[in-house]
Amino acid sequence: MSLAEQPSGDDWDAVAEAIQTRLAETRMTQLDVASRARLSLTTVRELQHNLNSRRRRPQTLAAVSQVLGWPPDYLQQVLNGDQPQSHEDEVKDPVLQALDGLARQIQELRERVEQIEHQLAAEDAKP
Repeated sequence: MSLAEQPSGDDWDAVAEAIQTRLAETRMTQLDVASRARLSLTTVRELQHNLNSRRRRPQTLAAVSQVLGWPPDYLQQVLNGDQPQSHEDEVKDPVLQALDGLARQIQELRERVEQIEHQLAAEDAKP
């Protein structure tokens, strides 16, 4: 989707990414979110994959935010380009902090493996 097609200032790609990430973290499905938020499955699918970035009612984003365990205004803040904060108990949760640390370590390892693969490919390409 081009920037010209998006309503000014709205970052629907960021909303989609936030929903996608949270679904993976919570192991919830689109159907879970739709039924708990009392929305259509199509609406949840459109939000998760940014299939239709038309304006949504604030209640829609609030309902999805709450079902995903965020404050009601979380996705609206993401849409506006802000850096929303999770619930205070989530920020202080030692299990989530440990998971964040593991995610960072995995990312570092991926980058190292990628660098090694590039080096090996470059060596193989030399005559």
